[in-house]
Amino acid sequence: AFLDLTAPNEIEGMWKGSTILPCAYVPVEDFVQQTLTWIVVHDQSSGTIFRRDSSGDHTLLSEYRDRVSVPKDAPGDVSLHILNLEVSDRGTYTCQVTWRASNNSLITKEIATKVEVVKVAVTKPVIRAGKLGLTVPAGARTSLTCVASGSPPISYRWFRSSPGRKAQLLSSQAELAWDSLRLSDAGMYYCEAENR
Repeated sequence: AFLDLTAPNEIEGMWKGSTILPCAYVPVEDFVQQTLTWIVVHDQSSGTIFRRDSSGDHTLLSEYRDRVSVPKDAPGDVSLHILNLEVSDRGTYTCQVTWRASNNSLITKEIATKVEVVKVAVTKPVIRAGKLGLTVPAGARTSLTCVASGSPPISYRWFRSSPGRKAQLLSSQAELAWDSLRLSDAGMYYCEAENR
């Protein structure tokens, strides 16, 4: 179990969604991570997606640029995060880590995970409505959360409507939060959910 990598055999990701390819090890005191490399093998081709070494993080395949990352401040967690999955992302992903021992010898281990990308039937977002007429005391902390189902990715916008005036955009998050409610916060709020 010494410096062994752990990862699932297979992962199913949602088309246009995001996924995490777990890869982890238990850090050992006398062994310092030198390099981390993520390699992908598609139907006909293979290539290095991501490399972390003493010079920093590098995304080497252009089709993954701005879509992949690996946690920075989590020792032992070298999982690959992929955003906006494409059907062409399916393949076998290999996580490869090299450590340097205190005597300067190198140890390299790798583990592979197969990734499938599933297309879901395209559906419009459906918002699950909360109950109308929420009463909260002034000074309290509260939030409104927009929950929608449908084809990912779903974006959210919160508005406040005022009679006779244009609705005011308040947030582009699923949750609209107040740290301390004021009397002037009373009013009608609504959420919009949107996908492709």
